[in-house]
Amino acid sequence: MIPLDGPYYEDLRVGQVLPRQPSVVVDEGMAALYQSMVSERLPMVMDPAVCAAVTGEPGRLASPALVMHLSAGHSTTVTRRVIANLFYRDLRFLRPVFIGQSLATTVTVVALADSRSRPGRRHRGKVLVDIVTTADGEPAITYRRAPLLPQAGDEQPGHNDDLGTATPLDLASYAELVPASWDFGVLGPGTDWKPGISVDDPARDVVDNALALVRLTNNLAMVHRDAAESPYPQRLVYGGHVVGLAQASLSRVLPGMATVVGWHGCDHPGPAFEGDQVSFRHTLLDVAPAGSGRAFALQVEGFAHRSEEPDKILNWTPIAIAP
Repeated sequence: MIPLDGPYYEDLRVGQVLPRQPSVVVDEGMAALYQSMVSERLPMVMDPAVCAAVTGEPGRLASPALVMHLSAGHSTTVTRRVIANLFYRDLRFLRPVFIGQSLATTVTVVALADSRSRPGRRHRGKVLVDIVTTADGEPAITYRRAPLLPQAGDEQPGHNDDLGTATPLDLASYAELVPASWDFGVLGPGTDWKPGISVDDPARDVVDNALALVRLTNNLAMVHRDAAESPYPQRLVYGGHVVGLAQASLSRVLPGMATVVGWHGCDHPGPAFEGDQVSFRHTLLDVAPAGSGRAFALQVEGFAHRSEEPDKILNWTPIAIAP
């Protein structure tokens, strides 16, 4: 039985499946509210006629960032007490998600590792979890994340599992996730962006509506709701909120961007807070054919401008699809 205020680190065991949150339908209202928070420029998300012209089917694509926020929110059955999220790895959108589909998520513990103890600090531990989100019952997203959780008790459990390491980027394996029948020519002529070139988005943004996004996505992490639970003087903004703004920024700098089919990785090297002024730099790592379009692997860096020197708060490697 998972306690209402937990789980704490010592409550978990390898192979454990966490209780499921209620499934949720990605509806028109949710999509409109999310668009008002981030202002994406994804044609297939904004216009069902464009989406139908690309896919050959009626319907409107749900923002891949919104879908991921809902999956991450579902996964917070393991992170009510989270101190920090150490990483996301090898996230793949196995199929696109459309407005009107129902999402459900399963979270399974695959590894546990005690953190090094420090005098005067509560014991804590690292948890590696497998996450599978379905859309109308079919697998739609898979990934691993590693939250850092506190202990309630004084004795460390003695876990020392290997949490693994990041694998090299295999762009072709992400390109395989793009439906072969989609016609990306509808979205324009594309771009001549070359690998190794960085683009700084001049349109900085502000982190706001942090609590609204947490509530919209059923995120249970107390650190995002209560300053008393935060290691900082104020509430810690959910890291995915910064990713959502980063995806919106990417949609401005990558012409004809259709969707995102994966995250090779995502790290949050620094905290984000409500009211932060943020900017994003996009560096193209590689390009590969993907159906009638192309898969773009990018390094997206996010910065919070709180003083003369900006603080880096995001290092994200999405795989975007465009003509």
